[in-house]
Formats: sequence, C-alpha cells, structure tokens
Amino acid sequence: MARTTRKNNKADGTKEKARDLRTSVALLWGEQEQPTRGPKPSLTPHLIAETAVALADAEGLEAASMTKVAAEFGVSAMALYRYVPGKAELVELMVEAVLAERPDLSAAGPGWRSRTTEWAHRLWAVYQAHPWLLVATAMRRQVMGPAQLGWLDAALAALKPTGLTAAQRHQVFLLIIGQVRNLSQQQADFDADHDREWGRLTGELLDRHTDRFPALTDAIAEGMFAPAAIDPLDFGLDRVLDGVQLLIDRTEGISS
Repeated sequence: MARTTRKNNKADGTKEKARDLRTSVALLWGEQEQPTRGPKPSLTPHLIAETAVALADAEGLEAASMTKVAAEFGVSAMALYRYVPGKAELVELMVEAVLAERPDLSAAGPGWRSRTTEWAHRLWAVYQAHPWLLVATAMRRQVMGPAQLGWLDAALAALKPTGLTAAQRHQVFLLIIGQVRNLSQQQADFDADHDREWGRLTGELLDRHTDRFPALTDAIAEGMFAPAAIDPLDFGLDRVLDGVQLLIDRTEGISS
C-alpha cells in the first residue's frame, strides 16, 4: 500500500496516455462484463495476477511482463489482453492479490496502540514476502481495489478510539505506512559486500579525520553500527505512536 500520487507527465517530458480507470475499477472489483457467447474463458484476471506475482517474487517486477506471464500459460501475450488490458492493470491486480486478506487485529487486544502496531507488522510481512511491492506502489495513479481499501479501513478502525479527527487519523496512517516502506526500502537496497567495503573505507577516513567528526567517531566507537539490539520497526513505530499519544493527551486537555 502507498498513498496515491498524481503525475501528469513522464520523466522525459512527454504526456502519458490517459487510461480509462473504469476498466481498472471493473477488474479490481470483479465487475467486468462476461461474454455471453463463445467458448468459456480458460483464464481469469485473478489467475493471471497470481502467476505474475510468482514471477515477480522470484525475479522482480520487470519479470512480470505480459509476454512472460503468457508464456507460463503457453499462450501469446495477445491472448492475455482478452483478460487484462495491459501491464499497468496487471500490476494493479498483483497488488490486490498480495493484499488479499484484510488484517484481523482482534487478537492484538482492544487498545488502539496494540492494534495499530499489529497492523504495521502485518504490512511489514507483506513487503518482506513481496519486495517488488515497493516499486509497484511507489507512484500510483490508479484506484484502489477492495483489498487495499480493506487495509486502509482496518488501520482507520484501529485508530478511531484515539478520538483524533479523521484528517489526523489519516496523517497517522501515512506516518506508519511511511515507516514500514522506509525500512523495507533500506532492506531492499542492502548489499552485504558493499556494506563491508563501505564500513572499511569509512573507518579509514575517520581514522585520518577524527578531529573533524568527533561526535560521529564517538558514536561509532560506542556501537552505532553494531548489529541492532532493538528492532528498527518497533523502535520507529514506538516513537511515532508516542507522538500520537502526546497529540491525544493535548487534544483531551483542550477539550476538558
């Protein structure tokens, strides 16, 4: 999941071809018209999306091309267009497929904080299982399907007992999803060999310039880059939710 961002032009300055979002709505919500004549369709958008997800999980989002997905079924890419108009719609269906189950937060307890934390951990697990989701939802223009709206609804429901306004609850939601996505991006970008080389070179630089960066040198000596004893997701979430609690307390103080 990610907040939607409007984008009018491509990076090269050319205007993007407008898509008929009604087609996306119909696909995502299962409202497309079914043929009344001819042979029964051998594929479905859902089956095509699941196959594309498997390719993306194994090789990245670029691997989930119409051509490669079609090859998995032993048909031509043109044959898929009977079910999915193009790659953009296919990616939308893929996002829906991996977010298919609305998170059940009841086991986390009744408190808004515990349920919000559980929601974030559930979303984190989805991003870990499907790293391509970061790219697929980075710059989105399409409407959301029932699965994505279910996740949003669950988050807002968890935050409702805070007493914050709807706009404030939405901003908290964006902070939380931003924390999850940021850590997911860090993990996706991590390269162990590069990290070791970076550490070696940085250590050599600081040895030569300790007097210029005393705070940094001291922090590294104290274990700044040592294997984290604190879970980074929980640490960030706790700080965000601590701030939310302060906002709640302040709002309650004003209203009393």
